[in-house]
Amino acid sequence: MIEIKSLYKSFEDKDVLSDINFRFENSKTNLIIGQSGSGKTVLMKCIVGLLTPEKGEILYDGRDFLTMKKKEKKKLRREMGMIFQSAALFDSMSVLENVMFPLDMFSEKTYRERVKRAQFCLDRVNLIEAQNKYPAEISGGMQKRVAIARAIALNPQYLFCDEPNSGLDPKTSLVIDELIHGITTEYNITTIINTHDMNSVLGIGDSILFICDGKEEWVGTKDEVFTATNKKFNDFIFASDLLKKVKSEEIREHLER
Repeated sequence: MIEIKSLYKSFEDKDVLSDINFRFENSKTNLIIGQSGSGKTVLMKCIVGLLTPEKGEILYDGRDFLTMKKKEKKKLRREMGMIFQSAALFDSMSVLENVMFPLDMFSEKTYRERVKRAQFCLDRVNLIEAQNKYPAEISGGMQKRVAIARAIALNPQYLFCDEPNSGLDPKTSLVIDELIHGITTEYNITTIINTHDMNSVLGIGDSILFICDGKEEWVGTKDEVFTATNKKFNDFIFASDLLKKVKSEEIREHLER
């Protein structure tokens, strides 16, 4: 579990995050959503230590990340996995070598054990047959699955996903969502996803934090999306005519039950 308490972050006297409080639970896909410039990316960067907030607490299972010593932070970072928006694979390495990279850097396992672990992770994302291919030889969706395999190679307790569906078609996005959700529950991981994909919100939003203008505007689950009364949240979620129609139908069916 990761808990954020009274978090503030500013740039050049401009508040970007103001009094953010939220609990990211284990075994759940926790989503941070909001418009571009709302502060969701800044929040994730604060949580992983890429930015330092002016005030507040970031607690990893009760451990305050902001007051940790350098050695403690280094140890904690080994408990984190990261899926980047662009997959960020090494072009000169094979799929297997990409997944082995964090193991080569941080694991004390033997070479044979590292290969076995990497192959296990590739098998978990249904890509073992592509282990000898290079990133340029596989599709964008397969690259994202390789990135997921690499992210879980060190058995992380915390998984961070920055726009994991960016650039993918809707069908492939669903595969990635289901894969991340499955891994989260299977391995009891605290997963945080920064996204603007409404399919992800409605499909795997176990816990949702909506940020608007740097402030915590709405908190809920995918099951509460259609009954939310927060205007800013509704204006963001149901921006299209299609989604407005879907919401109207959902409310009508709810009232008829």
